[in-house]
Amino acid sequence: MYGFIEKDSDLKIEDAVYNQVLEAGLGWMHELEKGQSFRILDMEGNQAVDTTFYDAHNTEDHYGAIATIVGQKNIYLTTGSILRAESGKPLLEITADKTGRHDTLGGACSSQSNTVRYAREKRYMHNCRDSFMLQLADSTTGIEKRDLAPNINFFMNVPITPEGHYTFDDGVSAPGKYVEMKALTDVIILISNCPQLNNPCNAYNPTPVRLLIWD
Repeated sequence: MYGFIEKDSDLKIEDAVYNQVLEAGLGWMHELEKGQSFRILDMEGNQAVDTTFYDAHNTEDHYGAIATIVGQKNIYLTTGSILRAESGKPLLEITADKTGRHDTLGGACSSQSNTVRYAREKRYMHNCRDSFMLQLADSTTGIEKRDLAPNINFFMNVPITPEGHYTFDDGVSAPGKYVEMKALTDVIILISNCPQLNNPCNAYNPTPVRLLIWD
Protein backbone atom coordinates (compact mmCIF):
# COMPACT_ATOMS: atom_id res chain seq x y z
CA MET A 1 0.00 0.00 0.00
CA TYR A 2 2.69 2.47 0.96
CA GLY A 3 5.37 1.43 -1.56
CA PHE A 4 8.39 1.55 0.75
CA ILE A 5 11.64 1.67 -1.21
CA GLU A 6 14.85 1.50 0.81
CA LYS A 7 17.95 2.45 -1.18
CA ASP A 8 21.59 3.15 -0.34
CA SER A 9 23.48 6.18 -1.64
CA ASP A 10 26.78 6.04 -3.52
CA LEU A 11 27.89 9.39 -2.05
CA LYS A 12 30.64 9.32 0.57
CA ILE A 13 30.63 11.57 3.62
CA GLU A 14 34.28 12.51 3.12
CA ASP A 15 33.42 13.99 -0.31
CA ALA A 16 30.68 16.30 1.01
CA VAL A 17 31.17 20.04 0.47
CA TYR A 18 29.04 20.77 3.56
CA ASN A 19 28.93 18.74 6.77
CA GLN A 20 27.29 20.06 9.93
CA VAL A 21 25.70 18.60 13.07
CA LEU A 22 22.40 20.22 14.03
CA GLU A 23 21.57 19.81 17.71
CA ALA A 24 18.05 18.86 18.81
CA GLY A 25 15.71 21.82 19.08
CA LEU A 26 17.68 24.07 16.74
CA GLY A 27 16.73 25.41 13.32
CA TRP A 28 18.70 25.59 10.08
CA MET A 29 18.24 27.42 6.79
CA HIS A 30 20.38 26.93 3.68
CA GLU A 31 20.24 27.34 -0.09
CA LEU A 32 20.71 24.22 -2.22
CA GLU A 33 21.70 24.69 -5.85
CA LYS A 34 20.16 22.74 -8.71
CA GLY A 35 21.96 19.41 -9.06
CA GLN A 36 23.31 19.33 -5.52
CA SER A 37 22.47 16.43 -3.22
CA PHE A 38 21.36 16.88 0.37
CA ARG A 39 21.33 14.24 3.11
CA ILE A 40 19.75 14.24 6.57
CA LEU A 41 21.45 11.61 8.71
CA ASP A 42 19.79 10.44 11.93
CA MET A 43 22.75 10.12 14.28
CA GLU A 44 21.15 8.40 17.28
CA GLY A 45 17.84 7.15 15.89
CA ASN A 46 14.12 8.04 16.02
CA GLN A 47 14.67 11.78 15.64
CA ALA A 48 11.98 13.71 13.75
CA VAL A 49 13.28 16.41 11.41
CA ASP A 50 10.64 18.96 10.36
CA THR A 51 11.62 20.25 6.91
CA THR A 52 10.14 22.48 4.26
CA PHE A 53 11.37 23.97 1.00
CA TYR A 54 11.00 27.14 -1.07
CA ASP A 55 11.72 27.84 -4.73
CA ALA A 56 14.78 30.08 -4.38
CA HIS A 57 13.67 32.22 -7.33
CA ASN A 58 10.06 32.57 -6.17
CA THR A 59 9.84 32.04 -2.42
CA GLU A 60 6.05 32.41 -2.49
CA ASP A 61 6.03 29.02 -4.22
CA HIS A 62 6.86 26.75 -1.30
CA TYR A 63 6.64 23.00 -0.71
CA GLY A 64 3.10 21.80 -1.27
CA ALA A 65 1.96 18.73 0.67
CA ILE A 66 -1.17 18.26 -1.44
CA ALA A 67 0.64 18.67 -4.77
CA THR A 68 3.28 16.16 -3.62
CA ILE A 69 0.77 13.60 -2.33
CA VAL A 70 -1.48 13.84 -5.39
CA GLY A 71 1.49 13.69 -7.77
CA GLN A 72 2.75 10.40 -6.35
CA LYS A 73 -0.63 9.00 -5.16
CA ASN A 74 0.90 8.21 -1.77
CA ILE A 75 0.79 9.98 1.60
CA TYR A 76 4.29 8.78 2.53
CA LEU A 77 7.63 9.71 0.98
CA THR A 78 10.45 7.38 0.00
CA THR A 79 12.98 6.78 -2.78
CA GLY A 80 11.67 8.20 -6.05
CA SER A 81 9.25 10.65 -4.45
CA ILE A 82 9.18 14.07 -6.13
CA LEU A 83 8.75 16.92 -3.65
CA ARG A 84 6.62 19.53 -5.37
CA ALA A 85 5.84 23.19 -4.77
CA GLU A 86 2.24 24.35 -4.46
CA SER A 87 2.35 25.30 -8.14
CA GLY A 88 3.20 21.69 -8.96
CA LYS A 89 6.79 22.54 -9.85
CA PRO A 90 9.24 19.74 -8.95
CA LEU A 91 11.67 20.97 -6.29
CA LEU A 92 13.60 17.86 -5.24
CA GLU A 93 13.67 14.10 -5.75
CA ILE A 94 14.40 11.61 -2.96
CA THR A 95 17.26 9.55 -4.38
CA ALA A 96 18.18 7.38 -1.39
CA ASP A 97 16.31 6.38 1.73
CA LYS A 98 17.24 4.02 4.55
CA THR A 99 13.98 4.09 6.49
CA GLY A 100 11.33 3.44 3.85
CA ARG A 101 8.85 6.23 4.54
CA HIS A 102 8.46 9.79 5.81
CA ASP A 103 5.40 11.68 7.05
CA THR A 104 3.58 14.39 5.08
CA LEU A 105 0.58 14.90 7.39
CA GLY A 106 1.66 15.52 11.01
CA GLY A 107 2.80 19.11 10.53
CA ALA A 108 5.07 21.05 12.88
CA CYS A 109 4.54 21.20 16.62
CA SER A 110 3.64 24.64 17.93
CA SER A 111 2.70 26.30 21.18
CA GLN A 112 -0.95 25.94 20.25
CA SER A 113 -0.78 22.28 19.21
CA ASN A 114 1.21 21.34 22.30
CA THR A 115 -1.49 22.95 24.43
CA VAL A 116 -4.36 21.22 22.63
CA ARG A 117 -2.75 17.80 22.31
CA TYR A 118 -1.05 17.49 25.68
CA ALA A 119 -1.66 20.00 28.48
CA ARG A 120 -1.97 23.70 29.12
CA GLU A 121 1.42 23.84 30.85
CA LYS A 122 3.09 22.54 27.65
CA ARG A 123 2.29 25.85 25.94
CA TYR A 124 5.67 27.37 26.80
CA MET A 125 7.81 24.45 25.64
CA HIS A 126 10.10 25.12 22.69
CA ASN A 127 8.59 23.83 19.45
CA CYS A 128 9.29 23.53 15.74
CA ARG A 129 7.31 26.61 14.77
CA ASP A 130 9.52 28.62 17.15
CA SER A 131 12.62 27.20 15.47
CA PHE A 132 11.27 28.09 12.03
CA MET A 133 10.45 31.62 13.17
CA LEU A 134 13.92 32.19 14.64
CA GLN A 135 15.51 31.17 11.34
CA LEU A 136 13.25 33.48 9.34
CA ALA A 137 13.99 36.37 11.71
CA ASP A 138 17.70 36.08 10.91
CA SER A 139 17.19 35.45 7.20
CA THR A 140 17.77 37.87 4.32
CA THR A 141 15.61 35.83 1.94
CA GLY A 142 12.50 37.91 2.47
CA ILE A 143 10.56 34.87 3.71
CA GLU A 144 8.31 35.89 6.59
CA LYS A 145 5.96 34.36 9.15
CA ARG A 146 3.08 34.39 6.69
CA ASP A 147 5.21 32.31 4.30
CA LEU A 148 5.57 29.37 6.71
CA ALA A 149 4.68 26.38 4.59
CA PRO A 150 3.47 22.84 5.16
CA ASN A 151 6.37 20.61 6.12
CA ILE A 152 7.67 17.08 5.84
CA ASN A 153 8.52 15.17 9.01
CA PHE A 154 11.49 13.09 7.97
CA PHE A 155 11.84 9.82 9.96
CA MET A 156 8.51 10.38 11.74
CA ASN A 157 5.98 7.55 11.94
CA VAL A 158 2.37 8.72 11.57
CA PRO A 159 0.14 5.73 10.78
CA ILE A 160 -3.37 6.21 9.44
CA THR A 161 -6.09 4.31 11.27
CA PRO A 162 -8.93 2.44 9.49
CA GLU A 163 -11.20 5.32 10.51
CA GLY A 164 -9.01 7.82 8.67
CA HIS A 165 -7.39 9.36 11.76
CA TYR A 166 -3.64 9.61 12.27
CA THR A 167 -1.54 8.77 15.32
CA PHE A 168 2.03 9.42 16.43
CA ASP A 169 3.95 6.17 16.94
CA ASP A 170 7.55 5.22 17.64
CA GLY A 171 9.88 6.42 14.89
CA VAL A 172 10.95 4.14 12.06
CA SER A 173 14.58 5.24 12.05
CA ALA A 174 17.75 4.04 13.80
CA PRO A 175 21.32 5.34 14.30
CA GLY A 176 22.98 5.99 10.95
CA LYS A 177 19.78 5.91 8.87
CA TYR A 178 19.36 8.72 6.36
CA VAL A 179 17.29 10.24 3.60
CA GLU A 180 18.93 11.90 0.62
CA MET A 181 17.49 14.12 -2.09
CA LYS A 182 18.65 15.93 -5.22
CA ALA A 183 17.65 19.51 -6.02
CA LEU A 184 15.77 19.77 -9.33
CA THR A 185 15.92 23.57 -9.12
CA ASP A 186 17.54 26.07 -6.74
CA VAL A 187 15.76 25.70 -3.40
CA ILE A 188 15.90 27.11 0.13
CA ILE A 189 15.72 24.51 2.89
CA LEU A 190 14.18 25.34 6.27
CA ILE A 191 14.59 22.80 9.10
CA SER A 192 13.61 22.44 12.71
CA ASN A 193 15.33 19.52 14.40
CA CYS A 194 12.30 18.75 16.52
CA PRO A 195 12.50 19.29 20.32
CA GLN A 196 9.27 17.34 20.94
CA LEU A 197 9.20 15.57 24.33
CA ASN A 198 5.50 14.73 24.47
CA ASN A 199 5.05 12.02 21.85
CA PRO A 200 7.23 9.13 20.66
CA CYS A 201 8.34 10.74 17.36
CA ASN A 202 11.74 11.43 19.00
CA ALA A 203 11.58 8.45 21.41
CA TYR A 204 10.95 11.16 24.07
CA ASN A 205 14.64 12.07 23.74
CA PRO A 206 15.47 14.61 21.00
CA THR A 207 18.93 14.05 19.48
CA PRO A 208 21.25 15.65 16.86
CA VAL A 209 21.22 15.03 13.12
CA ARG A 210 23.95 15.51 10.54
CA LEU A 211 23.31 17.62 7.43
CA LEU A 212 25.45 17.01 4.34
CA ILE A 213 25.62 18.49 0.83
CA TRP A 214 27.44 17.25 -2.28
CA ASP A 215 28.07 19.08 -5.56
